[in-house]
Amino acid sequence: MGIVEEAHNVKVLGSGEQTIVLAHGFGTDQSVWKHLVPHLVDDNRVILYDNMGAGTTNPDYFDFDRYATLEGYAYDVIAILEELQVQSCVFVGHSVSAVIGAIASISRPDLFEKIVMISASPRYLNDADYYGGFEQEELDQLFQAMQSNYKAWCSGFAPLAVGGDMESVAVQEFSRTLFNMRPDIALSVAQTIFQSDLRHLLCHVVVPCHIIQSMKDLAVPVVVAEFLHQNLGGESIVEVMSTDGHLPQLSSPDVVIPVLLRHIRYNISV
Repeated sequence: MGIVEEAHNVKVLGSGEQTIVLAHGFGTDQSVWKHLVPHLVDDNRVILYDNMGAGTTNPDYFDFDRYATLEGYAYDVIAILEELQVQSCVFVGHSVSAVIGAIASISRPDLFEKIVMISASPRYLNDADYYGGFEQEELDQLFQAMQSNYKAWCSGFAPLAVGGDMESVAVQEFSRTLFNMRPDIALSVAQTIFQSDLRHLLCHVVVPCHIIQSMKDLAVPVVVAEFLHQNLGGESIVEVMSTDGHLPQLSSPDVVIPVLLRHIRYNISV
């Protein structure tokens, strides 16, 4: 196993002509895909990995300067694909990883057959003619809460992000992976994500993008999905599901898995 593979806990499952890469979002790790993986491994080569900074990665490998921008993570994606000699893949990115995949595709479009984006946003802050869902004051309060008592913040944030029942398995699961992150790393990653603005890059993303979004999502308003659709440089399609929460593949697998499988298997019909 190569250095990059080891650092990112890369797992390659199944076999087939099609390679599918599953990339998790903030506060989770590759276990977030546990409901989807069994549906893919019989016919596809499935690649799972953890973003640097996830609780399952070695915190000594987390370079605060490298990961101060999302480009640092995009370089990691390309390095993983190159080390595994992937010629082309269907990249399924949740939350920030959808945008990380999009950034990677700008410099290496040949590696991406298409990107399936779940709960993605190019900017979380509201702007003059843009609704991202957050005011700066709200983000500052979020960062302050993370800094003052990380465990208490995790306990409060997890049910809000997941939505639905506070006692649900999905909330417990997200709480666990969130709390597994080292607090200073979690704060740094959250600041990088929530303060990012990648709207100017969308026009350079030319690979087809399938945008999948929950009807109700604390972190990403539905209008953001439409903004992505209007501003991406290549073909795109939007599907808004009747789900609640930012991690629908974990909290509502019965609804989400069939939708994901359809978008993974079928291309946008022009």
